[in-house]
Amino acid sequence: METIKGDFVISTDKDKLQLDVIQDYMEDEAYWTISRTRQMTEKTIAHSLCFGLYFQDQQIGFARVVTDYTIFAYLCDVFILPAHQGEGLGKWLTEVILAFLDEEGVRWTMLATRDAHELYEQYGDFQKLYLPEKWMGRVNPRLLESSGKPYTVPGAGM
Repeated sequence: METIKGDFVISTDKDKLQLDVIQDYMEDEAYWTISRTRQMTEKTIAHSLCFGLYFQDQQIGFARVVTDYTIFAYLCDVFILPAHQGEGLGKWLTEVILAFLDEEGVRWTMLATRDAHELYEQYGDFQKLYLPEKWMGRVNPRLLESSGKPYTVPGAGM
C-alpha cells in the first residue's frame, strides 16, 4: 500500500524502511522503548504491519501495527521525527493506518500513549477503554529479571 500527499509518501513496503532511522529514534527519543535492542526492533518489524512515512525518500516517520487483520489491532511505535512535527503528518499517518485497518475489516484497534490522547481522540475516534476491570495484561517475568535495565509495560508511567 502506498499513499502520496505532496512530497510525502506513506508505504507499507518493509524494504523501504530505514532501520537506522527507526532504531535511532527508539533509542534516543522514544520514552516507551527503554532497553529495546536493534535485534528486538528488527524482530518487531518482521512480525508486524509497518507504515513508513517518507519525505523525498528519507524516512521521517513510522508506525507499527500488531494485528490479525480481522478482530484485533494494536497500534504502537508511532513517531514523526522532531524536525517534521507540527506539520500534521502524525494526523495523516493515523488516518491512513485506520483507513487501512477499517478496509481490512478489523473490529478493534487499541493503543497506549502518555501524551497524545487528544490527537488520537480527534483523528482516530479513540476513546478511553471501557470496562477496565475486565481488561488484563501480563508481562513476561523473564523480562523483569533481565540484564538489570529497567523494563516497563506499555502504558506504564503514562
